[in-house]
Amino acid sequence: MVFSSFSFLIVFLPAVCLCYFLIPQRFHNARNLVLLAFSLFFYVWGEAKGVLLMLAVITVSYGSALLIERAGERRSLRRLGLGLELLACLGALGYFKYAGFFVRTLDRLFPLALPIPEIVMPIGISFFTFQSMSYVLDVYRGKTQAQRDPLHVALYVALFPQLVAGPIVRYETIQAEITERKERLADIYDGLQRFIMGLGKKVLLADVFGHEAEIIFAMDSGVRNAPTAWLGAVLFSLQIYYDFSGYSDMAIGLGRIFGFHFPENFNYPFVAKSATEFWRRWHITLSSWFRDYVYIPLGGNRRGLPRQILNLFVLWGLTGLWHGASWNYVLWGLYFCVWLILEKFFLGRRLEKLPAWLCHVYTLFFCLVSMVIFNSTELSRLGSYLSDLFHFRGDFGYARFVLQQNVPEIVLGLAICTPLPLRLFRSGPDKPWAELLRCCCLLAVLALSALALTGSSFHAFIYFRF
Repeated sequence: MVFSSFSFLIVFLPAVCLCYFLIPQRFHNARNLVLLAFSLFFYVWGEAKGVLLMLAVITVSYGSALLIERAGERRSLRRLGLGLELLACLGALGYFKYAGFFVRTLDRLFPLALPIPEIVMPIGISFFTFQSMSYVLDVYRGKTQAQRDPLHVALYVALFPQLVAGPIVRYETIQAEITERKERLADIYDGLQRFIMGLGKKVLLADVFGHEAEIIFAMDSGVRNAPTAWLGAVLFSLQIYYDFSGYSDMAIGLGRIFGFHFPENFNYPFVAKSATEFWRRWHITLSSWFRDYVYIPLGGNRRGLPRQILNLFVLWGLTGLWHGASWNYVLWGLYFCVWLILEKFFLGRRLEKLPAWLCHVYTLFFCLVSMVIFNSTELSRLGSYLSDLFHFRGDFGYARFVLQQNVPEIVLGLAICTPLPLRLFRSGPDKPWAELLRCCCLLAVLALSALALTGSSFHAFIYFRF
């Protein structure tokens, strides 16, 4: 089940809201049980077998955190608890997500003729394992206390808004809200607004861009010229941004309805003027997770320049591999690593002296190239696509056709990449008629999204496969 489906919008969401809000606010545990039950049903709907793995990860996380806390100063027991957690989470990721990838890689390097395992990757495994690890790691580091109620740990990991595609929420962020929260009408209203805007991003923009980008990326190199290739890179960039930021908006909005305040995950990354700024704005919760739990424990920038560069390569290699079991994702991560190193040690001060518009152009150019790498799982086709970006042959016929067919979506998509439209939407006078106008706009987005769902082929969220 996904948020942009009628089964969720018409059946699941009304049902969970009805059951949840019929329970008086003072009965927090009963409301938590309702959320947990619906969250497990939400996951079972799309991944019946994977729920057993998720419950196993939750059980190990609960026990490991208690073991670490009760061990006190006994380092061996504390390390045992942490080791069990890492073994469970990384073992699950390694087997379900990367086993086939590693076997295929070995078969290419050595003539071993190993059978490639056919393993179905559970939806959202990259997200619920990372949340579980962050909880136990924070208990190990003394940043939070172990939770003694297993239902609270289960709700933290399995809460349906952020279960399958984030944002990656730290336990300390919602710890107090799990045990005691107050759902206010203002939060519910804000949550509904945020959810509708996210739904519009996904259905009205991301799916349109994705359809056109898929056609362009599937073209043979001899057919695709530079204008078409650059248009494909732009459309895929817009697709993945509106797909993932739309899901994050919906998740944050749903959390707000039930009294949870999830962290922001995107902050207009395409207005960035450098790679460093881009990653402060793109998939914020993942960037902070790798910084706090990988880069800093490795030594960060505290152990000299050679070690810092090595740490950056490890960090970005893992960041790329997290996105998928394919070498193009590793290459994509290392591409950003090299770019960030160049900015940090060579380009930083020079960029500060350039006009802002030129910094935007520079950043967008390299971002678009990175999106081509990200979307090319076959390295042979990646080489041909990168070559097509700079082969100005033929005419602009197909690119012109795509632009003409999708003028409203492309104009709107480019505009909403900036904070200006949202500022205009929220900056109206504090009058009843202005609020009524905003409500009408949101209802129009909801109606158009529902209409699009009935008339278009379905596109799953891109990050479901990560």
